[in-house]
Amino acid sequence: MAVLSFAALNGFCNLNYHKFNTEVSNPKNVINYGDLDTLQGKKIDIYTIKNGLIKATFTNYGARMVSLWVPDKNGILTDVVLGLATVKDYLQANQPFFGPTIGRFGNRIAKGQFDLNGEHFQLNINSGGNTLHGGKNGFHNKVWDVQQPDSTKLILTYFAKDGEEGFPGNLKTKVTFSITDKGALKLEYDATTDKPTIVNLTNHSYFNLNGEGSGEIINHQLTIYADKYTPVNSALIPTGELANVKGTPFDFTKPISVGSKINIENEQLKYGKGYDHNFVLNGKKVNSKIHAATVVGDKSSIQLDIYTDEPGLQFYSGNYLKGKDALKNGSRDTYRSGFAIETQHFPDSPNQPSFPSTVLNPDKKYHTVSLYQFSISKN
Repeated sequence: MAVLSFAALNGFCNLNYHKFNTEVSNPKNVINYGDLDTLQGKKIDIYTIKNGLIKATFTNYGARMVSLWVPDKNGILTDVVLGLATVKDYLQANQPFFGPTIGRFGNRIAKGQFDLNGEHFQLNINSGGNTLHGGKNGFHNKVWDVQQPDSTKLILTYFAKDGEEGFPGNLKTKVTFSITDKGALKLEYDATTDKPTIVNLTNHSYFNLNGEGSGEIINHQLTIYADKYTPVNSALIPTGELANVKGTPFDFTKPISVGSKINIENEQLKYGKGYDHNFVLNGKKVNSKIHAATVVGDKSSIQLDIYTDEPGLQFYSGNYLKGKDALKNGSRDTYRSGFAIETQHFPDSPNQPSFPSTVLNPDKKYHTVSLYQFSISKN
């Protein structure tokens, strides 16, 4: 797929970008976020990082991404992430997963239970009898500590106590967001523990490459570099099978629109009310990272390429967005107005011996990196 780099866009983006730069709040790139400035005894702010033509904002409530501005095919800066206007909006939202860092374990754990080294653990249940995204008070609901070493990088840390949401071990977690000189948003996750535990960190941003509030994402062109996926039962827990995508609605090995097969009569699509499935990545490696996916906005021609260390990728087509939450630009989170595409280990891995392990021991360090590379598609 032919692409146009952002370096080539500089010539005709300068005017738009100059206007965009005037919106940066202050030299420290920190804004008080709405009318709630403290939570859990900590100060809440919104932080800006930028490099070249790309700018992103984050809040330390949930270590979540609030906006991500990239130029479209006409050089117009476009916010491609669904976010809310204030922290109070996040606290009161119908949908709790707009842009946060997910932990201690992303995705589902069956019945909120697992065994580790002969010990049984019961987690807090928050989704249909299962544990989803670390539980009701997972990392997405915590206020993180913040460091900003320079204008391109933001470091957020959180200390999860032994037993929090039922997980074992005191876990020190660090997430580093940065924007590279090549137009990529880099997400770097680190963690250490003092006793054996399970860890599966990811980010749950909703993307719309045509821009926040621009309508459904079903005409986005999607490629997922995976020959297999993990089918689920009616509770969206993997069966343990690694199924071939060929001849199924889950075959995104060549670019097709998200919506081209989404309404086909299919048990898996019925269970997820669309796509909400993990893909087993086998893409080519680029600079030691697996090329996981390519997504192109049908109107903007903004192209997102994802590279990761992780073995899996969850694609969720926004099936439960219901228009109940007002987004930061005044639009609403209408049905399928955003997609989540999460680099990860497989769902329910602690209960699936054949899946890659998510166990972290005290003598090891958890470290994984994902890159969200932006460019302009020429197709």
